[in-house]
Amino acid sequence: MVCLWGILLGFAGPVLFWLAIVIGSGVAFYEYQRMCFPSLPAMKRLLLIVVSLSPVFASIFSGSTSVTAGLFVGFMGLVLLLFIWYADLEDIFLFLSRNGFGIFYIGLCAAHIVLLRLLPGGVGWLAVLTAITIGSDTGAYYIGRKFGRRKLCPAVSPGKTIEGAVGGLLVGTLAALLVGVLLPGQVPIFFCLIAGVVLVPVGILGDLTESIVKRATGTKDSSTLLAGHGGLLDRVDSLLLTAPTLYYLLLGLGT
Repeated sequence: MVCLWGILLGFAGPVLFWLAIVIGSGVAFYEYQRMCFPSLPAMKRLLLIVVSLSPVFASIFSGSTSVTAGLFVGFMGLVLLLFIWYADLEDIFLFLSRNGFGIFYIGLCAAHIVLLRLLPGGVGWLAVLTAITIGSDTGAYYIGRKFGRRKLCPAVSPGKTIEGAVGGLLVGTLAALLVGVLLPGQVPIFFCLIAGVVLVPVGILGDLTESIVKRATGTKDSSTLLAGHGGLLDRVDSLLLTAPTLYYLLLGLGT
């Protein structure tokens, strides 16, 4: 999966990259749907996936305005489906709230991965984001495994520790700085430092967010798509929050 992502960053043009994110987001939302509504008929599930990916579809036009329009279209589509299926639904508000959250959590957040790619130097910034994500996960796992004692959020994810989070912060930030060194002139070193410090905690929050979804739905993994590693959503949960954070950091700091 990491190799495929590297190929997309290195060789795929904007349109092909957008198409890959559309497909990946569709798979992730399918996994989310299976967790939330395991018995939903296939046709209804397909319609909900199309509606919920409206922000991702719109992201190819670049700019947060198009994504906001896509978000609105997606929500209106969900409301329309709600009225059409109203008589067949057992819990109307549960259906609305879970699917509404899915539009924001997957549709809106995944659209920002495309928005990052379309920025000047977008490939470089996605490389920074990738390095932070891999470095944070690696540091948190190994340092948490060896030195972890104090639980970070035991009610949501008993395996995560404060020591692991600190390790993830250190390794993730170092990984971002390394990308800055390897890509001189493309990504400022100082901004890589800021990005690492900000995005690692956000990535942990993204991971915990999916953990809450899995606990609420009684699910261990989002799917068995990646043998031994769960589903696609399990692999990209931190990216769903870090990508928008990085995008707005770049806009806010004028980088």
